[in-house]
Amino acid sequence: MSSSLDELPVHVRLEAHATARDKAVAACDINPGSVVLEVPSMVVLLLSSGKGRRCDFCLCSEASEIRLARCTGCASYWYCGPQCQTLHWGSHKKFCKRLASFTASADFQYLEAHEQLDALLQTHLVAEISSNVSSDVRAKQLSTFMSLLPGPQHGSLPIACPMSVGVDVHQNLEDLFMRSGNNNFAIHSHLTTIAHGIFPLASRLFNHSCLPNAAARYVIRRGQSVRMEIVALRKIKATEEICIPYVDPALIESRQQIFELTYGFSCTCPSCNFISTLGSIPSLPVSEAALAELDNTLQTFCFPSGDIDDPTLLVGFSLPDLPENLHPVLRESYLLRLTDAFSISSHEGSYHIALDVGLTVLAVYLLIYPENYPQTGMHLLEMAKTAWNAVIAIEHDNTHDALAKTSLLKRARVYRNLASNILELFGPEGDSAGPLEELTVLKRLLHDEP
Repeated sequence: MSSSLDELPVHVRLEAHATARDKAVAACDINPGSVVLEVPSMVVLLLSSGKGRRCDFCLCSEASEIRLARCTGCASYWYCGPQCQTLHWGSHKKFCKRLASFTASADFQYLEAHEQLDALLQTHLVAEISSNVSSDVRAKQLSTFMSLLPGPQHGSLPIACPMSVGVDVHQNLEDLFMRSGNNNFAIHSHLTTIAHGIFPLASRLFNHSCLPNAAARYVIRRGQSVRMEIVALRKIKATEEICIPYVDPALIESRQQIFELTYGFSCTCPSCNFISTLGSIPSLPVSEAALAELDNTLQTFCFPSGDIDDPTLLVGFSLPDLPENLHPVLRESYLLRLTDAFSISSHEGSYHIALDVGLTVLAVYLLIYPENYPQTGMHLLEMAKTAWNAVIAIEHDNTHDALAKTSLLKRARVYRNLASNILELFGPEGDSAGPLEELTVLKRLLHDEP
């Protein structure tokens, strides 16, 4: 049977890899923002948080002109309308009537939350494969999926909702289960995870790196299957391997364990190699005063001039450049503390505190994320919005502090422009509107200010 590997894009080819199975390399120079690969989903599973808010087939969110209709058979799936429900029915009907009893069973309830998600994803996968829906695309996806390497096994295989399947599917259930856990992707809209999905060709082609040169975005259109696009984050030279992140590179302390338990490999990218040389990351200071001093030291290291008007700021640094006294900032709890503080202060109107904390968050991002990483762009957009809100607060309070307003406007414009450079390169993803529309609105507001 032919597989999706028979139809690779002309600018991508497979080559042998020293430790992995293969590697996808650029057959020619690939420009930043270019779509390296576009593939349809084989299976998607909407997260429970989106139930009743998004279509279980196309993942589009409910809109004022579109009211979701609930499946009367299981009462657990919602659709944009007859088109999505019909497109999904070929697989959904396999478990529709049995889903409620399955999810209420002791076996299912005993599972951890992530194991329940795995069980439902397995259910979708088995139903899709055993459905009567046939096409060349689906046949190639299945062939490619079955060619994927199985993940490491820990205990018993995942469960799935009971359903009637053919002999051929029944004989391959174990092989299916062993490949789905390590070959599914978090589907996001505006970088917020909304679902999980299986995209066999992307799993087959791209190895992981914590310093990737490409990343996945998702195309969500009403009445259509979800599609994945792999986008180049920077120029990828001919013969260079194309890598994507399997997990958030910010998980510095836990990512190696995730790789070993979920994927069965140890990452040897430059970032992970540096972390391994540390042995253990030094603990964070306990007192608030010492933490504040650490924040200031990190800001001074990353932004020595204090000038935020320099586009070269976003080039970032490599971790080996980090002085020893700043190694504690690599603790995952450090970034979590900062992002929580930024979110709280910006939403409570403490904009000057938020901008200071946000600059420290940006410093961490420049250390751990590669060039043009979308999370950095989203943070810069939030910084720009926070600076703009600070401008409005000055005008509302009638303080007439012209110097402070001028400084904040400058910061808002710089952050917006830097965010635009990254997010427009990454391109639109997920729901309509979102960050690109916010950038346009903010540009207009800032243009109207003197």
